[in-house]
Amino acid sequence: MPVFSAPPPPLREIIKHFDLRADKSLGQHFLLDPDLLARIAAAAGDLAGVNAVEVGPGPGGLTRALLDTKAAHVTAIEYDPRAVAAITALAGLTDRLTIIHADAMKADIPALVPAPRAIVANLPYNIGTLLLVRWLQQAAQFQSMTLMFQLEVAERVCAAPDTSAYGRISVLSQWLCDVTMQMHIPAGAFAPPPKVESALVRLVPKPEQPSRQELRAMERLTAAAFGQRRKMLRGALKSLGGVELLEAAGIDPQRRAETLSVAEFETLMRALLTREAS
Repeated sequence: MPVFSAPPPPLREIIKHFDLRADKSLGQHFLLDPDLLARIAAAAGDLAGVNAVEVGPGPGGLTRALLDTKAAHVTAIEYDPRAVAAITALAGLTDRLTIIHADAMKADIPALVPAPRAIVANLPYNIGTLLLVRWLQQAAQFQSMTLMFQLEVAERVCAAPDTSAYGRISVLSQWLCDVTMQMHIPAGAFAPPPKVESALVRLVPKPEQPSRQELRAMERLTAAAFGQRRKMLRGALKSLGGVELLEAAGIDPQRRAETLSVAEFETLMRALLTREAS
């Protein structure tokens, strides 16, 4: 296993040396511009004393940028063995980097990395939304999540009510976190360029998080409401109480899911729990 000397070689040399051609099946698109990578790391806010977690580091560009911050430690979780080899070589230059060869969908980050912890990652396109949903369920465990998605997903996370992008992931993200769109990234910034643009979103979990029961109720409620978004809520929520549930929450049964604010969904969730407890 080669060990890099300081400073490490350019990222394109790393890609060539470890045969890190992007694997479409893994949703890989690499960022190589050091200035852009530094901006992404900076968008994560003050990481002093924080344990930063990166998912899918690839050749290690963002990893280097995170190591240049004041983060106490950086943990890189990588599934691709080629990238694991590349990052392991980089780890020889610092004691602030840990590499975990694992599937991020199965990794329990709070069990692997001590608090305070923050996720900063250019997420694989094919599992970005799934990872976000998983981490939202653990939102209280993170100081922040600064995540790169394809633009369509980022817009859904940040969408306002009564827009076409507003949906279940919008409600869950904004109910649990303060959400901001940090920057748009053109396709040409990646190697290879994807067919879509990307965007960086920062999610900061709110100080007060719901109970497990409340979270599960909100997940069921939003799944039903947006699962049939063309229907009026009285039809979409029929299995959960329909008109009676909506009237208990003070919501017009003829409205559709995309018109409800996050606060209205929370009111509806509490009405659902009250109904089920009675």
